[in-house]
Amino acid sequence: MSQFLMPSLGADMEAGTLVERLAAPGDTVSRGDIIAAVETQKGVIEIEVYEDGTLAEWLVSIGEKVPVGTPLAEISKPGAPAVESSGQRAATQPQTEPAGIAAPAPQALPKAGAGERPRVRATPAARRLAARLGLDLNDLEHDPHRPVYRADVEAHPDRPEPASPLDMRGAISAAMARSKREIPHYYLSHTADMMALEDFLTGLNADRPPQDRILAVAAQVKAVALAARKYPEFNGYFSDGSFQPAETAHVGLAVRLRGGGLVAPALFDPAGQSLDALMHSIRDLVARVRAGRFKARELTGATITLSSLGDRGVDRLYGVIYPPQVAIIGIGTPALRPWVHQDKVVPRRTSCLTLSADHRASDGHRGALFLREIGRALQNPEAL
Repeated sequence: MSQFLMPSLGADMEAGTLVERLAAPGDTVSRGDIIAAVETQKGVIEIEVYEDGTLAEWLVSIGEKVPVGTPLAEISKPGAPAVESSGQRAATQPQTEPAGIAAPAPQALPKAGAGERPRVRATPAARRLAARLGLDLNDLEHDPHRPVYRADVEAHPDRPEPASPLDMRGAISAAMARSKREIPHYYLSHTADMMALEDFLTGLNADRPPQDRILAVAAQVKAVALAARKYPEFNGYFSDGSFQPAETAHVGLAVRLRGGGLVAPALFDPAGQSLDALMHSIRDLVARVRAGRFKARELTGATITLSSLGDRGVDRLYGVIYPPQVAIIGIGTPALRPWVHQDKVVPRRTSCLTLSADHRASDGHRGALFLREIGRALQNPEAL
């Protein structure tokens, strides 16, 4: 028997609230399956299980806030003798409501009368969110063979914009204050010609509908990942007094939340993806993040971060490193500037690339080479 623990979803997280159980006692689970959803300052995070087995028992009630490391459930290993748990003994009972709210006694759902709509099966988290947003569960599209989950409510096209997450700003402030206090930052900048990338994308997207077009951010993410292969001291974690390089570059992409705040979930191994596949991954990730729904490993898996201001009109930005990472890349808004091209001064669209790096893991000489390598990759987009 092993325990499924409340994970740490960032350096600033101390506790989380279990809002949904997506597996029941007796269910077989496999590594990578999403079996629960936890609410933190950053939104609702889908939690994956990291081993194969059978869910024996839930140990935490829905709506209960517990510290990081608290056992949420027990999982029996494959082939282990079956152990009757309290969860299995009470398998016919509904999920427990939050502390302070009495759970109703088990009873059959009433049949709908003439002209009435039938009661929809839904998890408590889905019902609470739908009630708070004023949505009718009968209007939600979902698989009729399972209950309505919170994710189904969040995906409703008429869902109102979420209120501003005031505690998100506090979480960001705490993490960034720690970073500036503990990490010896150094900063570099490099201006790169972006006309080749612009021309390449224009040709690539000429006959594509808007939803299939590749944006510059996909090339930027891949360029960072490829450069990190060559300069591994910028890709990994500094912990326990030493730097541990990561085997693969997982690029965290800074995404602004609609209600306020910022997160940088991971895009996994972008260097190994085509630009089309990577663009699809980016669109999917941004959509889920802005809906407040993403996976635990996306919050904890980034090994280096990219922050791109796109069309915000800012020449350059110097980011603050998110611990335990050791580097963050910034890309300013492309703008037409005088530039020497083929021995002539001509207007060219350029962007300023910046690097904020941890002096404990690298130095300015290697940082300059790393930043220049990113610029070189963006100037040769056909090779991406």
